Amino acid sequence: MPELPEIEIVKRSLNKMINHAKIINVKVKNKNLRYQLPNNFNKKLVNEKILKISRRSKYLIFHFRKKILLIHLGMTGKLLLMKKNNKEMFKTSFYYDLNIISKHNHVYFILNNGYILIYNDVRRFGFIKFYKNININNIIFLKKLGVEPLNKFFNTIYFQKFIKNKKKNIKNLLMDQKFVSGVGNIYANEALFMSKINPSRLSSDLKKEEIKKLISCIKNILKFSILKGGSSIRDFKNPSGKIGDFQSFFKVYGKENKNCSRISCKGKIKRISISSRSSFYCNTCQK
Repeated sequence: MPELPEIEIVKRSLNKMINHAKIINVKVKNKNLRYQLPNNFNKKLVNEKILKISRRSKYLIFHFRKKILLIHLGMTGKLLLMKKNNKEMFKTSFYYDLNIISKHNHVYFILNNGYILIYNDVRRFGFIKFYKNININNIIFLKKLGVEPLNKFFNTIYFQKFIKNKKKNIKNLLMDQKFVSGVGNIYANEALFMSKINPSRLSSDLKKEEIKKLISCIKNILKFSILKGGSSIRDFKNPSGKIGDFQSFFKVYGKENKNCSRISCKGKIKRISISSRSSFYCNTCQK
């Protein structure tokens, strides 16, 4: 599943290429996504102009006049851009695989600027939700989300207040979208390594200085990943059509049985399962 950096890159690319474009037609090939699209979905957006595309956690938000389109890519969702005239596919910042495009293209948004925006999803765990006359903060999917990790409010005061009297390990805490939104398995593993914290430690046991360092590591890793075009575990591509490069900088994720990358450490990278998710850590320097 794409995490905050990958969705942020998709958002930036879409804003460059289709922001302020008008939707002149919508074709629904398969309405059976995670949540079924309504029968009149195509009529709801015709002649609507895209005013802005924003991101909240792992959600993309298309803003129209008094209308909102919320898109979650799930495990395998993709947004593809195609030129109407010559069917050229733009390999900008989207998951891209020519072998699956036509079969799993579920929704086509035809735009007045010469592009077609396509929602493609192999497993259909993603979804598209339409809202009219609603405050974005009242959308149920966004309402329950915690603070954004790159926001100034994600700080030691917020962290300490949230973990008070909680018996949750730090890895699960970072994966809890009600605590901090957008951090997934990859970036939780990497941030815990950088801050030398064992993923199994109780979050309530962390000292203030450890929390401060962890927050700093999360912010720095996310910013660096965005700079590097995200993580290309499968076929993610950045705005210039190249694959993301952050996976080249992984310290622990997927490095089971490798030597710790810290020169002064003689430890090995171990893999354990925490809440059915793989967690990677150094058995020596992560305490």
